[in-house]
Amino acid sequence: MHPLIDTHTHLYDNSFDADREAVLQRAAAAGVEKIITVSETMDDARRNLELADQYPALLPAAGLYPAHTEPEAAAQMRAFIRAHREKLAAIGEVGLDFRLVEDHDKRQVQREILEAFVDLSLETGLVLNVHSRSAGRHAVELLMDKRAKKVQLHAFDGKFGAAQPAVEAGYFFSVPPSVARSRQKQKLVRNLPLSCLLIETDSPVLGPDPQTRNEPANAAIALNHIAEIKNISPEAAAKAIYENTRRLYSPWI
Repeated sequence: MHPLIDTHTHLYDNSFDADREAVLQRAAAAGVEKIITVSETMDDARRNLELADQYPALLPAAGLYPAHTEPEAAAQMRAFIRAHREKLAAIGEVGLDFRLVEDHDKRQVQREILEAFVDLSLETGLVLNVHSRSAGRHAVELLMDKRAKKVQLHAFDGKFGAAQPAVEAGYFFSVPPSVARSRQKQKLVRNLPLSCLLIETDSPVLGPDPQTRNEPANAAIALNHIAEIKNISPEAAAKAIYENTRRLYSPWI
């Protein structure tokens, strides 16, 4: 089987502290070659760099989760990313979340923070690993207005109509193992071209069972569901998705 890349995880999470090495061994046994671990806060970003030094399979990213709408925190994160640019595979996760943030003014701050991260992506050449829960259409419109170039839309929950302009812009969509239980994600995979699909787990969440800790080995579950939906072999799906990931994340992949 072609190797798999898990393009969005939270391996710094303390739910992995007791058995992180075993988690990574299971991932390797499942064919997962590299794992991108994103951050939600500055502490997470620092931890990602430490873990990447310890575990060669991990590729660190740094970003500010959109629940954090403090411009000062966003400015600090941008400075951190500039300072560690050579060690980072991506800016992430960043984005919009209109389920968490309902206040109009705070949503506007979210937009401004994301715009600044897009500018930083264009400045550094780093991939944007984007969260867009309940804000898919808004996130895509902002990214296109800002002419973002290297974009991964993680666990996209919008409709295909909202996704289609992003496909045409050359953006990528990463599919988590929760596709096994989400009709919306299944429908999106059915409609999106294989050439724009990636795999993620979002560990420790978005697993096939919402009551069980998710982990990178479950990337294979996402792959198998994509293959089934697309009516192709798992090997063909794995090869195509690996090439998609390499196109976006070169030279890291």
